[in-house]
Amino acid sequence: MSDTGTEAIEKQLWAAADKLRKNIDAAEYKHIVLGLIFLKYISDSFDVVHAKLEAGEGEYEGADPEDRDEYKAENVFFVPPSSRWSYLRSRAKLPEIGKDLDSAMDAIEKENPTLKGVLPKVYARGNIDPTSLGQLLDEIGKIDLKASKERSADILGHVFEYFLGEFALAEGKKGGQFYTPRSVVQLLVEMLEPYKGRVFDPCCGSGGMFVQSEKFVEEHQGNINDISIYGQESNQTTWRLAKMNLAIRGIDASQVKWNNEGSFLNDAHKDLKADYIIANPPFNVSDWSGDLMRNDGRWTLGTPPEGNANYAWIQHFLYHLAPNGVAGFVLAKGALTSKASGEGDIRKALVDEGYVDCIVNLPAKLFLNTQIPASLWFVRRGKTYRQNEVLFIDARNMGHLINRRTRELSDEDIARVAQTYHNWHIEGEPYEDIKGFCMSASVDDVRDKDYVLTPGRYVGLEDSEDDFDFAERFSSLQEELKNQIAEEQDLNARILENLAKVQVDG
Repeated sequence: MSDTGTEAIEKQLWAAADKLRKNIDAAEYKHIVLGLIFLKYISDSFDVVHAKLEAGEGEYEGADPEDRDEYKAENVFFVPPSSRWSYLRSRAKLPEIGKDLDSAMDAIEKENPTLKGVLPKVYARGNIDPTSLGQLLDEIGKIDLKASKERSADILGHVFEYFLGEFALAEGKKGGQFYTPRSVVQLLVEMLEPYKGRVFDPCCGSGGMFVQSEKFVEEHQGNINDISIYGQESNQTTWRLAKMNLAIRGIDASQVKWNNEGSFLNDAHKDLKADYIIANPPFNVSDWSGDLMRNDGRWTLGTPPEGNANYAWIQHFLYHLAPNGVAGFVLAKGALTSKASGEGDIRKALVDEGYVDCIVNLPAKLFLNTQIPASLWFVRRGKTYRQNEVLFIDARNMGHLINRRTRELSDEDIARVAQTYHNWHIEGEPYEDIKGFCMSASVDDVRDKDYVLTPGRYVGLEDSEDDFDFAERFSSLQEELKNQIAEEQDLNARILENLAKVQVDG
């Protein structure tokens, strides 16, 4: 199936699922839908092996289709009879379908220890209409995989990923806590190029960084078995999404850990030295328990302030890097200039020690959960080329709006930034500074600017910006504000409409 065909499935299925949502909040509804997509995936995978065992030909001669070990050998989850999609779909019109689905999820977890505590058991709740649930089951069951059973994981993986993004958009600020926009993840992965080795994300959300890393290796004709993933997530609900997201892609998630204390207080991979770290930690977190870790061994460049975790994250990443490892991560733009509570001293040490490789200034409106301006940092151990230089890239003018509040980077934008970085840091490649876009600055240049790492300070303005049209810019801002007000009015109207419905239903 072509990518266009898959995209059509994604959009059709989303439209149908969203229509059936009714008064259920997006934050709750995502578990209902994503759980069913996951169930469809493991049931389809099971059916393929079951059919081979039932036929009993060749290596499967004499095999028992209900032998759990046969599925384990094929790296497929065993699905008990009452959890199989065909059985559940036959009961989709019955009022007890919610109870059936909860029991199905429970039975799957009992048969497959790696899924223990992962699957949603929310289908029998009173606010979920059994008729709508049955219709949703029917809609997901329409995904046509008959022509290409071997691609079921790929197709359903695309659907799962698409739904994660749509639910994040629907949830707004809360959605951004479990989802990093695809274009940001793609840019990080294209710049890092994790072909082989250990990939680590200590704040992994729903696992998008890992999915994109595996996708990158496959697209570049590499071997996905050459990379191993390690992760940690403090939000259990988000961790469950990550485990399902990775399982649907066939990615080993055994080293993706959950604990509610988080990476600072309870580092699940204390001894890990990763070849690649890729992360989007929460911005400017103040309640990170810094007061309990004043003398932590990770703070080799200075103790981070108790009121902001940004520089704790940077040193946590650095601590977990292998001798030649590289980390790419998102941080609030304020971390490029802040001098509060010793942050300026830590940044100075990062530059002086030669760890800072590249800084990318990102456009506004990329993230769903914050309007705080953001940047990408790349820090590297064991630099041998351009040891006393830092590459600055200003990508603020890139991207396009996909709705009134959200921007994304195009494939061309991503390719341009990534290629600039590779041309710069790979010896022998043709790199040159471009006014208004990129500059390779010496560490002395950075010292002269008091260790401020804002790319705009180095790359300068494009020639075209010298003729800045104030009237045009003012008009553009007015239009943005008008659109924002209209959107908020629409939102308020929908809230009032839903409240009225709830009162009538009550």
